[in-house]
Amino acid sequence: MTTTAFRIGPHAIANRALVAPMAGVTDRPFRQLCKRLGAGYAVSEMASSNPRLLDSVKTERRIDHAGEIEPRAVQIVGADPSAMAEAARHNVARGAQIVDINMGCPARKVCNTAAGSALMAQEALAVSIVDAVARAVDVPVTVKLRTGPDAQHRNAVRLARAFADAGARMLVVHGRTRACAFRGSAEYETIGEVKAAVRVPVVANGDIDSPRKAAEVLRFTGADAVMIGRAAQGRPWIFGQVAHYLDTGEALPDPDDASLRAALRTHLLDHYAFHGEARGVRSARKHVGWYLRAFEGAQAFLTRFHALQSADEQLDAIDRWFAGGGRQQRDAAANDILFRRSHAA
Repeated sequence: MTTTAFRIGPHAIANRALVAPMAGVTDRPFRQLCKRLGAGYAVSEMASSNPRLLDSVKTERRIDHAGEIEPRAVQIVGADPSAMAEAARHNVARGAQIVDINMGCPARKVCNTAAGSALMAQEALAVSIVDAVARAVDVPVTVKLRTGPDAQHRNAVRLARAFADAGARMLVVHGRTRACAFRGSAEYETIGEVKAAVRVPVVANGDIDSPRKAAEVLRFTGADAVMIGRAAQGRPWIFGQVAHYLDTGEALPDPDDASLRAALRTHLLDHYAFHGEARGVRSARKHVGWYLRAFEGAQAFLTRFHALQSADEQLDAIDRWFAGGGRQQRDAAANDILFRRSHAA
């Protein structure tokens, strides 16, 4: 029987463990894997609203939802209400069922264009963007924001009320200000205040890295769900663990070597197919690094792995890594074999 944790407009979200949009990470293969491993919902990488970039290869890849488990959500970024409205229409025409507005990214290249979390310091403009996008499309519009421009100007509660009045159907609040970027610790008091101030679903985001932490944040804030970003890099099973813990109070173990290898191979094969071999091999390196970073001997292995130039070599190296021993042992012989293969004439 399918349960419903909450709804985003007409879309039933099955559980309270959601995938945060992350540039260069949450492409379609990663979103699909997270959903198969238990995530209730996932949002694409942010796509530019710049009209000149709407049909670029990079943007098209970011908004590719072919075969994706529903609901299909895309995040758009920009600072012009008309351009954002057009970007929303463009994405809906290509299959997006939910449009998310980025007002949370603290990256300098985004904020320098007055977009992302920089919009929180321009409240009238921020509200006009939500209003324009909500009027432009007949799918739910959501907003991802921070607690404010800086610690002295936490305006998330005021903006949340205005966004909901303008048509936002869900709000995701990261527990840091724009000025904090990703430094220090997230604070959840403001998220709780936002939840108390609006009637639409509110999702807590920031420093949620375990099922127990997810439960603590939900209890403290009263939020409807949690959104996990960096803690899911190399740990896509965290969503299933969080969802199970929230439902049962039972902590599921991390996958064993066989399950981890299967998940990693599935991810890589989909990754190569989506990006093409040349691009896929390059971008796969960071994912493999995240999967294996906690293991003894991983650094030496990854140094050699990053020199490999084909998908077959990468997959063979992964197989040899897992054939080399248990979770605490990755023997030097496997690394030596890999080294010889990667430097063969």
